Amino acid sequence: MKTLFTGIQPTGELHMGNYFGAVKNWVMLQDSYKSYFSIVDYHAITIEYEPAEMQKKIFDLACGLIACGINPDTSRLFVQSEVPGHADLTWIFNSVTPIGELERMTQYKDKSQQHRKNINVGLLDYPVLQAADILIYKAEVVPVGEDQVQHIELTREVSRYFNRRYGDVFPEPDALLTKTPRIVGLDGSAKMSKSKGNSIALFESREEIWEKLRPAATDPARIKRTDPGTPEKCTLWSYHVLFSPEAEQKEIHEGCSTAGIGCIDCKKKLLENVMNEFDPLREKYYTLQSKPQEIRDKLDTNAQACRQAAAATIREVKEKMGLKPLWKI
Repeated sequence: MKTLFTGIQPTGELHMGNYFGAVKNWVMLQDSYKSYFSIVDYHAITIEYEPAEMQKKIFDLACGLIACGINPDTSRLFVQSEVPGHADLTWIFNSVTPIGELERMTQYKDKSQQHRKNINVGLLDYPVLQAADILIYKAEVVPVGEDQVQHIELTREVSRYFNRRYGDVFPEPDALLTKTPRIVGLDGSAKMSKSKGNSIALFESREEIWEKLRPAATDPARIKRTDPGTPEKCTLWSYHVLFSPEAEQKEIHEGCSTAGIGCIDCKKKLLENVMNEFDPLREKYYTLQSKPQEIRDKLDTNAQACRQAAAATIREVKEKMGLKPLWKI
């Protein structure tokens, strides 16, 4: 069985984009691999954040992932910073990774633009930490969206740099692309993101979701109720493809194209299908929220198993490098 690794930052509520773009895919994959799912808090601290809120965000994210179907009893769901080997291996990889490789990373350029007052070394070194996250478990498969493929390519390069200098230790992991395309936000102009205020959170109430769907962008050609539209140009149609049964999708497509259905009616139908998908998840999420010690125990158990796996890799790495392998669990 191959090893799979992926991570997600505890920077806010899980939203529809996270769910269809990543988490739902992880749930389907988890039993086909030896799976590691990391809450990557070290990555999250590269931008400004509120320290007092971090542990709650980690707990909320753990509850959310389990509610969506990640099984912490068979998969390794853990918190990145609770496994010291991630930081150790990052420093080791820093010594073999050319800085030019990091300066050309698209995410670094984007983050530098977004956080001009906080362009720290962590933003530049982010991909090396990501490589360490993956390779410390010798993962061979990394499920990602298209915007993360460059990072997996760098991870493969880092693996080659190390292996050429010190001997074979690490595999060259493959990117496993999600079949779901990028989820457009409610404004219709950008990727769904909580920071952009254009997202639907998984565990919001029906009323909260309707308040977001009701004014959401639709086909700009449909100015009046009687104007026919082009579903492929409508943000809401892309959501129907994700949520609505195939027969209903055909009705919506026909109704929009012929002005047989108005945008508000279309949104009401979508709301019903969104709630059919999200209601069971929300119920499980709030049940898990009432069991903080149980969640903490599962994270602790998995972190301990990850520390053992990471320790074995660090020992092997240090032996190859001529360093004394004193690192202990």
